Amino acid sequence: MPLHLFRVLNKVDQNTLPSQVSLQLAQPLDASLLNGLKLALEGEHQYFNAGLAIALSSTWLQRTGHLEFGNLEQTSPLPEQFIKGLTMASLQGRAQIVPDRFMNIETTGELVFYLDGAHSPESMEVCGKWFSLAIKEDNQRPALDFQPSSHELAQNHQVHYGRSRKNFAQILLFNCMSVRDPRLLFPRLMKTCASHGVYFKKALFVPNISVYHKVGSHALPPTESQVDLSWQFTLQRVWENLLQGDKGGEAKNADNVAEDISEDTEMIARNCENSAVFSSLPLAIKWLRDSVQKNQSVRLQVLVTGSLHLVGDVLKLVKK
Repeated sequence: MPLHLFRVLNKVDQNTLPSQVSLQLAQPLDASLLNGLKLALEGEHQYFNAGLAIALSSTWLQRTGHLEFGNLEQTSPLPEQFIKGLTMASLQGRAQIVPDRFMNIETTGELVFYLDGAHSPESMEVCGKWFSLAIKEDNQRPALDFQPSSHELAQNHQVHYGRSRKNFAQILLFNCMSVRDPRLLFPRLMKTCASHGVYFKKALFVPNISVYHKVGSHALPPTESQVDLSWQFTLQRVWENLLQGDKGGEAKNADNVAEDISEDTEMIARNCENSAVFSSLPLAIKWLRDSVQKNQSVRLQVLVTGSLHLVGDVLKLVKK
């Protein structure tokens, strides 16, 4: 596995020569050094990031006179301050799981958004692995779907505790900038998920809301009929072509939940067998919510990726 690299200046001034810069290797964090706790940020790749953060922090602390934190060896538990930082860190939009709280308490947890702002081939692969492992862990959990608050329990005593009767379906909610090449992004995501037995029942392509809300602009966003969807149609075409070229046909494993997905196409700008284009993100989310409310046997797990703008827009709508 590749190791993170970082450079350390032996003398910090404008006359520092390249020969005075040393190169060090940052080892990935050994999970046993967290005293039984877990990293706050999800994903195996975060152990590489944590190792780099530890190396940089300890180097800076040593250079600023805090010698007790210098040269941390990965043979004993980390200092309490390091453990606290690594286990309490928060980074919205990266490997983040958000249940849709808009749904009634009876269906709480039946529409879940898995958000990751990946937008490069490499990060798509990491995102696909995280999503696949996260939903498998979620699907195997025997306890309550998502723990309601005491207030919610007081309002409704008929909370569903089991998952045995649920059909799980994975949905992709996607957009990316037009400078990205979906022919590079989609295969990495598809193949990674497929290697874990995960196939998307439907891919939804939407424009970002934030594109139409520029800083300092008082102009109203265009109506849904005025939004240019040509890029979303391009994404859809690439997705459909890739699936048609899948000779194995393993994506058909998702067909057992076909009857549980809403076929209401009134909100859809263009509907295909494996994908749909919506003229706005709110319409896509409404379609997802309607699918769950109309079909109580389905649990939708929606991967939101391709753009940090899209992830931010989804968070705004879902957390209202």
